[in-house]
Amino acid sequence: MQTTEKVLDTATTVTSQTGSTIMNSLSGFFNSIQEGAGQYGLKIVGGIVALIIGLWIVKMIMKAIKKTFDKSKVDHTLKPFLVTLVNFLLKVLLFISIAGIVGIPTATFAALLAAVGLAIGGAFNGSLGHMAAGVMLLVFRPFKVGDLIETGGKLGFVKEISVFVTVLETFQNKTEIIPNGAITAGTITNLTTIGNLRVDMPFGIQYGADIEKAKQIVMEVMKSDQNVLQKPAPRVAVNNLGANGIELLALPYSTCEDYWDVYWDTRQRIVEALGNASYDAPLPQRIVTMKS
Repeated sequence: MQTTEKVLDTATTVTSQTGSTIMNSLSGFFNSIQEGAGQYGLKIVGGIVALIIGLWIVKMIMKAIKKTFDKSKVDHTLKPFLVTLVNFLLKVLLFISIAGIVGIPTATFAALLAAVGLAIGGAFNGSLGHMAAGVMLLVFRPFKVGDLIETGGKLGFVKEISVFVTVLETFQNKTEIIPNGAITAGTITNLTTIGNLRVDMPFGIQYGADIEKAKQIVMEVMKSDQNVLQKPAPRVAVNNLGANGIELLALPYSTCEDYWDVYWDTRQRIVEALGNASYDAPLPQRIVTMKS
């Protein structure tokens, strides 16, 4: 009996001590949770409040920047890119500041952003190349919206310059969307920089025909054509002495918008005027010498 009572007393003591230890551990655990929740809860609430206020401040700053750009002489093709870039940088700085308020080390947060940036860069390698080319086009401005350019075998008016692509509208009313990387990798011909274009139009007359009279006829056609610019003045020149006739070259100037009207319509008027003046086309000729 005494042995049994001793065993029961021992078991009771052990159980009591174990229960006390468990209760103390649970109490310490819940106290830690409560302290952590109180500490980090305040930081999280502070971070949310700072985020709301920060976004509002960024919005106000962006409104001021847009108004400044509207009043300034910054090219309108560059404004959307600059606004987007400034907005992105301000928000990145805001999120880094919020991370510091919450308790996340800014160095760790910056390393995380760098890792994410590398991952995104690897996934969008080609697109980032086009974006870099778009930044070059917007900064160095080899052309602007409204210019007539030729690039990659495409000729048209620039309708939009975005970060990734440039949109052209051709004379056939086709919309060409060209990646910026393809533009900067090739030759860009800006036909609008000077403000006018010379339209070279060769035509021929037979040997023995009156060259000066032919030149006067062509000059009269170009001077009376409303689509041909008089400054710079048009001219007619002898371009080549061919096998079958003399090749003359009409050199009228036009605006970019009237280029094709001059190219087609003025050429037709020249042909008709020479025909009315009895100038025949320089058909192939051969001189045959007979020997007995």
